[in-house]
Amino acid sequence: MERKHQLLSQIATSDRHGENSPYFDGWKAYDNNPFHPTNNPDGVIQMGLAENQLSADLIVDWIKKHPEASICTPEGVHMFKDIASFQDYHGLPEFRQAIAKFMGRVRGGRVTFDPDRIVMGGGATGANELIMFCLADPGDAFLVPSPYYPAFYRDLGWRTGVQIVPVDCDSSNNFQITKGALEAAYDKARQDGINVKGLIVTNPSNPLGTTLDRETLKCLLSFITEKNIHIVCDEIYAATIFSSSNFISFSEVVEETMDCNRDLVHIVSSLSKDMGLPGFRVGIVYSYNDAVVNCGRKMSSFGLVSAQTQYLLASMLSDEEFVENFLAVSSKRIEKRHSIFTKGLEQIGISCLESNAGVFVWMNLRHLLREQTNDGEMALWRVIINDVKLNVSPSSSFHCVEPGWFRVCFANMDDETLEVALKRIHAFVGEQKERETLSAKTKCWKKNLRLSFSSRIFEEGIGSPIAMSPHSPLVRARN
Repeated sequence: MERKHQLLSQIATSDRHGENSPYFDGWKAYDNNPFHPTNNPDGVIQMGLAENQLSADLIVDWIKKHPEASICTPEGVHMFKDIASFQDYHGLPEFRQAIAKFMGRVRGGRVTFDPDRIVMGGGATGANELIMFCLADPGDAFLVPSPYYPAFYRDLGWRTGVQIVPVDCDSSNNFQITKGALEAAYDKARQDGINVKGLIVTNPSNPLGTTLDRETLKCLLSFITEKNIHIVCDEIYAATIFSSSNFISFSEVVEETMDCNRDLVHIVSSLSKDMGLPGFRVGIVYSYNDAVVNCGRKMSSFGLVSAQTQYLLASMLSDEEFVENFLAVSSKRIEKRHSIFTKGLEQIGISCLESNAGVFVWMNLRHLLREQTNDGEMALWRVIINDVKLNVSPSSSFHCVEPGWFRVCFANMDDETLEVALKRIHAFVGEQKERETLSAKTKCWKKNLRLSFSSRIFEEGIGSPIAMSPHSPLVRARN
């Protein structure tokens, strides 16, 4: 049978992008009716955007003090010709050196990174896709512990053809990854005839805002070594740690373990979250595998970081005093914002998963669901989007096995907007409690009415002419 003529490719006509998700629907709702304090105070507040905008002023101040770092200023224009000329896909040497040093500093200086293993990608999205192209063929799969970033379907699989196999985690142990869950997902995939090429973990987690401890990281290394599969550690939130506990990079465990196969280990980094620069599209793949570095460099020509961006960032990240101050101040500001938001939620009986990183919280609204199902979650989400006018992301879009959790971002807005968002949440929960109270009173009134009626019949006698009409079905039944 002849194949039907199709003008567009399968990629163009498929729905593997993952856009048919409430995660993206929430963004559309915001785009159609964006909140503005004066122009549109009743609009949708964007709380689905995981950006760190709390310390942008520090970067602005640095740029003002260092105009020579840009080729578009009188002080830096003398470098225009050199930087505007074509650069190969290895990247500027000073940029790779600055990135390697920055990655080490973010990880507490406990591990060093080789600039010659730095591979560029167009943001974390480009970096994650690049590593998939290097490690897997269409139809192959990667294990991903849930809940996980909704756009992984796009980043990892849309163009590469790679599948995602969820590793189900739940709140019974605060969504921690266990060896049992990994084994179960791996065995099920193999039984289904799926070729598992690796494991992807986000550390710190998006959407949980938690970090993996050393024992868990060792367990992951042991698992991938035993199965002889790759591990990709997405560490793009590494600099958003705001508690006293130190962030442990997978690279630390690798350095401590002598008998592991380093060719299986790959780190993804970015400046989108750590520095609050998503528009600069700086994604990094750091691989311990020479062949991956070689192939990745060739592939990076499809998503290079612009030379002028590299030049500016090389200068900024080489300023050790600035970087040290930025990381310290950013951490404190994230912690303060997290505290303000979670305490505001606690006042109305809403809890969040305990977290120590990220620019979001994993909010527990299970008690507000009419039914503990995905349909119940979606019904509540629609009310929050359409009536409360907040774009929050439901757990089903993160492939969470428990309905009723929502990821809420808190660092992409100013203090005043956050206050408005909290007031809306307070008002919504207050209305829900009033309805519950009214419903309870109504049920109680109906129950008392039935009891009163029954008591009256009992006291006056079942056959009493006062209590029983001659036309009553009970009377007819006795005749």
